[in-house]
Amino acid sequence: MLNPLIANVANPPAIVLGAIATLLIVLVTSVKGTGWEPTTDISEDVLEHRASAVPETEFPEPGNRAVGGGGGGGGAIPAGGAEGEEGELEEGGTAGSGPGDIPEDEVEYFEVEFVKQGETVELSNDQPILEQGEDEGWDLPYACRQGQCVSCAGQITDGPSEDFVEHDNQQMLEEAEIDDGYTLTCVAYPRDSFSIETGEAP
Repeated sequence: MLNPLIANVANPPAIVLGAIATLLIVLVTSVKGTGWEPTTDISEDVLEHRASAVPETEFPEPGNRAVGGGGGGGGAIPAGGAEGEEGELEEGGTAGSGPGDIPEDEVEYFEVEFVKQGETVELSNDQPILEQGEDEGWDLPYACRQGQCVSCAGQITDGPSEDFVEHDNQQMLEEAEIDDGYTLTCVAYPRDSFSIETGEAP
């Protein structure tokens, strides 16, 4: 006597009925659907919630050394003058003018010794020290190029940096550090001859 399982396998009508039942289930499911609907996109809500939960800071970005209790911005004066003053807009111009805004016929050149590079070069007073050093082919340190970190700092060995350079809105050096000769080369414009050690931060 045949095993009933083997008999069912060998029974073609049973196989056809099973296949039809399976196709009917697939057909009904595809017509009716599963009832699943996609969830709403909440990514914007999550971002807004996170933004509202983080307290605002006055730390400049990137690379603020004030994080963790350092100093910062003691001697900084925003572009356009002292606090409360605003630069006037000229027709087609911008507020205030920076130390690099010098007419071509008034550009001066100063002898600057780069101690670590072992060279003395002439720098103009209408471009930052960092840019002119790079023009010489030197790989000088920097990060933000906006005076908001100390990555590009150097030390003028001849005395207070303000005696030799003019900063364009540096925001990191305190008065005592400037008196010690520190400068931010990315926003420092030569105003006299001097020696500088690049890569020296306070």
